[in-house]
Amino acid sequence: MQLQQDSLGALLVDITRMMRRAFQQNMEGSGLTLAQARVLVYVSRREGLRQIELAELLEVQPITLARLIDQLAQAGLVERRADPQDRRAHRIHLLPASASYLRSIEAVMASIRAQALHGLDRPQAAALLEGLRVMRSNLSVL
Repeated sequence: MQLQQDSLGALLVDITRMMRRAFQQNMEGSGLTLAQARVLVYVSRREGLRQIELAELLEVQPITLARLIDQLAQAGLVERRADPQDRRAHRIHLLPASASYLRSIEAVMASIRAQALHGLDRPQAAALLEGLRVMRSNLSVL
């Protein structure tokens, strides 16, 4: 049995890979890797998360996240703060210097989003996004 090149899974994998590549190319020279940018974005969405919770959200090993946070902390973009309920745990917070990086990340993401949705009218783009949200919700219960 031959797998279809344009199956749902293949299309989603291809699009994700292409969007990642475009992001990396557009962020070149910023000093941030894609992994570091992901950490910043997730922390900005849920600042004060425990390091272990952030690792789970990013689907990375805790040691991998620890290295990324070390790099971002060294760059003055995030800091670890002791968790008041658990002295062994740390919560991750943004520092003021992260704001310009987050603006750059958002601008690059908006540009890629516009490029990806080029040729779709508003109703088509809205239907596509809503369909993807429904798919995510359907799969989140697994």
